[in-house]
Amino acid sequence: MATIFSRIINGEIPCYKIAEDKDYFALLDIGPLAKGHTLVVPKKETDYIFDLEDDSLAGMMVFAKRVARAIGKAVPCKKVGIAVLGLEVPHAHIHLIPINDLGDINFGKPKLKLTPEEFSEIADKITRCL
Repeated sequence: MATIFSRIINGEIPCYKIAEDKDYFALLDIGPLAKGHTLVVPKKETDYIFDLEDDSLAGMMVFAKRVARAIGKAVPCKKVGIAVLGLEVPHAHIHLIPINDLGDINFGKPKLKLTPEEFSEIADKITRCL
């Protein structure tokens, strides 16, 4: 059965898309820690990020770098942090999170509740910075 990310990539489930190329997909996290919290996903389903082929993992990081730079331009923050957990969805993905403080990447803290309009506005800002 396809993962939720594969279903999103295939257009079966809506999302707030940030960027896409032939191998990778970036979308806003719908349970964000900060405005602009984005997920980068390989299109090829692989559960564990370190099971990706070396060239795929390297390509994913280069794609994530491009997206992170756009996030940094679109969302006020000191840096864009990166986290890989791999427990929530059985499909490798990277979290890109705008941060201003060490505690900003704490997955135990409450998630933001944003309106569809807020998500769309953030996605548009980031996309325009690519």
